[in-house]
Amino acid sequence: MKTKKILYIGLAILVGIIVLAQSAYIVKETEQVVITQFGKPVGDAVTEPGLKFKTPFVHKANYFDKRYLEWDGDPNQVPTKEKKFIFVDTYARWQITDPLQFYKRLTNERGAQSRLDDLLDGETRDIIASHKLEEAVRSTNRQANTAGKISELIEDSLASINLGRDKLQNMVQEAANKQTGDLGIKILDFRFKRINYVEDVRKRVYDRMKSERFRIADKFRSEGQGEASRINGQKERELNQIQSEAFKEAEKIKGRADARAASVYASAYNQSSRSQEFYSFMKSMETFTRTFDTSTTVILSTDSDLYQYLKSMD
Repeated sequence: MKTKKILYIGLAILVGIIVLAQSAYIVKETEQVVITQFGKPVGDAVTEPGLKFKTPFVHKANYFDKRYLEWDGDPNQVPTKEKKFIFVDTYARWQITDPLQFYKRLTNERGAQSRLDDLLDGETRDIIASHKLEEAVRSTNRQANTAGKISELIEDSLASINLGRDKLQNMVQEAANKQTGDLGIKILDFRFKRINYVEDVRKRVYDRMKSERFRIADKFRSEGQGEASRINGQKERELNQIQSEAFKEAEKIKGRADARAASVYASAYNQSSRSQEFYSFMKSMETFTRTFDTSTTVILSTDSDLYQYLKSMD
């Protein structure tokens, strides 16, 4: 009798534990819960963390993440406005903002990912097809920093953009969010992860880019050669001018020196007779040094000054 009683008590405890386990559930800080009864939502969504209770065996707790969730799109081949086919790889971040509506429309995250594939890929295709390639690649207009005619050549090769990559991304995000209002989700961020030409177009584009760069390089070289010729011509002119001025100044100095020397000679010659005699003697000695050596034979008349000096030295 006691054994049966113990068995009944144990069975009651076990049933109580099972019922308690089925009726209690825990909501974490990062979670939100929708309670369903036979697949249909019951009441409002539970967004506050803590220990919660539900009807056991009848109600089911469906957990959804509160945090930002990731969406990574597949690379798609998309034509631009100028009919250039490119591969566009995208990604986005989204969040469940209304778990009850999310459950009603999408059921779970897998359904949300599938729906986002349709929305974001479709809007990306529409936006890219409505704009030129430069709009999806760049966010601002480029400015050529070089001066002169070469800058005009470079500016011609840089297409002007009106919107840019950032605005196109925002346009895709806004267009997609307009369609997610009744899905209980919100797209928080959208980006073009990678943009590239398809293989059959890429080679032609690279060839065109190389041709354009070669043209710019040739223009640089031509401008450089012209500038070098101008600098060399200017250098020659300045050099000739400097040499001419230097020769002119040298001739002036030589003229002043000759005039000064003549003046000194004249002044010395106009001194007293003794000074004149000494001057004549020194000039004669200079003549001897320049004219005579040990093998020189000279015939002089007796009335020459040179003879008189030589005779006086005996």
